[in-house]
Amino acid sequence: MVPRQRSSGDRTILMGLGKRGDQHLRTLLVHGARAVVRTAAGKTDRFSRWVNELRERRGTNRAIVAVANRNARIIWALLAKNEEYRPAT
Repeated sequence: MVPRQRSSGDRTILMGLGKRGDQHLRTLLVHGARAVVRTAAGKTDRFSRWVNELRERRGTNRAIVAVANRNARIIWALLAKNEEYRPAT
């Protein structure tokens, strides 16, 4: 879930998200993120505030992809370090 880019000389063109990786896993991450963004509307915890601000600033679809990307990074770190999830206090 990383943006594609094309560069030539000193110019870099940022493009949409690439389609590399497991499509099923990507779909599940996006569906989960969509549920998070939808339910964050009335909440005031730190994560929900971040999601709501991101949604207002960048739009719903970009907020969904950002949450999916964040969740993917957290999952990768937990698996790479063989640790259990500890939510922030």
